[in-house]
Amino acid sequence: MADASHYTYRVTWSEPDSEFVGTVAEFPSLSWLAETQNEAFDGIIIVVRDVLGDRASTGEPPVPIADRSYTGTFTVRTSPRVHRALAVEADEQGVSLNLMVKNKLSAPAADRVTPDVKAG
Repeated sequence: MADASHYTYRVTWSEPDSEFVGTVAEFPSLSWLAETQNEAFDGIIIVVRDVLGDRASTGEPPVPIADRSYTGTFTVRTSPRVHRALAVEADEQGVSLNLMVKNKLSAPAADRVTPDVKAG
């Protein structure tokens, strides 16, 4: 059986429920509500363990994000206008389009502004 501790958990406050909600990225339909963050976290882990136990006999559970292999390459589709704007920006900076986009993706979210998004 897969190790439930390898999955990607998040605990956030749910204003509509007035409780904390625990979720897991690999199973988006699962959640656990609780009065405290720790209870929400513990609860969602228990739910995932139960699901993994059920899935062990019926099929392969999803591979945890942390256990997946990544090549570092992916394709992004955009409009010709955005592609052109990014190419111009890269040329003005004297870098390749690939390097400029990699740098933008690596920067903190507050520093990222794309040609389609106006700050402020």
